[in-house]
Amino acid sequence: MYPSDLPALDGGDLTSASEEYLSSLESRPHDDEWFQSSQASKVAVTANNINRLQLFEDEQCECTVLALHPPGRPSHVVALYLHGRWWCLDDVLRTSSKSRIGLVSVQSILERVIVFLLSQVVDRPSQEEVLFSPHPSTESCKLLWKDSQAVGFYTVKHKGSLCDNWSNQCYLLPVLDTMLVRRSWRRRGFGLQMLDDFCCSFTSEEVLGISAPLSASMVAVCRRFLQLHEDHRDNLYEVEAPGGWTQRRNIWLNIQLRRYSLGFNKNNPAQGSTGRNEGHESSKMVKTSEPHVLETSKQDMASPNTCKVTLPPVIGSYEQQIEPCDPSQGGSSLTSSKTGSGCSLTPQAHDPDPRSPTRSPGSIRTPPAMRSKPSLTTDPRREKPEQTQRITKRTKRT
Repeated sequence: MYPSDLPALDGGDLTSASEEYLSSLESRPHDDEWFQSSQASKVAVTANNINRLQLFEDEQCECTVLALHPPGRPSHVVALYLHGRWWCLDDVLRTSSKSRIGLVSVQSILERVIVFLLSQVVDRPSQEEVLFSPHPSTESCKLLWKDSQAVGFYTVKHKGSLCDNWSNQCYLLPVLDTMLVRRSWRRRGFGLQMLDDFCCSFTSEEVLGISAPLSASMVAVCRRFLQLHEDHRDNLYEVEAPGGWTQRRNIWLNIQLRRYSLGFNKNNPAQGSTGRNEGHESSKMVKTSEPHVLETSKQDMASPNTCKVTLPPVIGSYEQQIEPCDPSQGGSSLTSSKTGSGCSLTPQAHDPDPRSPTRSPGSIRTPPAMRSKPSLTTDPRREKPEQTQRITKRTKRT
């Protein structure tokens, strides 16, 4: 039998039993009792080696338990005083009940003691800050049991519950507040199991939240979960209390935009800002493609077989905007496709911006300086009758 399997206690009974034992210990002589913390070491049970642990953050709920620690190391807890005796931490975290398998809702005060140990004591390096602040006594919580051991837990802030004790703000959506898996039990899918259980517990809700900020390990769990469950990508958000729309960030979207570290090297500028870099590179490609088009146009205009035409930006169909060259002025049709007979202007792959201001189609004219003059070697068959008569009279005079 373990403490979690013994008859249930309430907070008042646990606190009174702790105070009575501490009072009796002070009246006893020193070096009277020892606790065997391991096969190689033991700790003297004295008032100097005992601390009172406040289980909950509620000021109105006074619930304390006695913790035994080595001399001079108050953060290193080796045993708890429960049910009239000292228990090592491994025994407190165990159960002999076969009904405790998987995720089980926390009901008894001793199960809340286990949650406290997991969040405040277990796997805590000495002289290091705790991972979480103590949970309220009414916090909705589930313990994860595996092989008769408590290996993790998660807590939930329900929709409509108070955000804190000093304001009247309430949560606007269910929020997964804290989650933990013991270090020796990690990388076995328990984080995915708890996140899936949380989402399945609120199937009627359109939006679910996870308290901000997300740790790198929590981001990895969310990323794997959303890869497996695409239906949750649009309704799982990182939120700040109370969870209004301005306090939410879609987790899947921010994962795709690389806005979470995911253990990447922050010193590498290519990481964490890929989304912005991609947009920047695309704008560079657009800018570098424009000079290429301009250079091609210059080459075509410089060709002796083409006529130099100044074209405004085009709106509408190509045939409506380009006016044919006037053959009487020595030019050829702009729509001619024969080499050497005029300008061959085909629609470009890179069209100008259709929103830019334009001129009327009639404003497209060939510059006067570029108009062809009549050739001196014009074909006689195409000369006018007046010119033929003048040549005949000059011949007679000579």
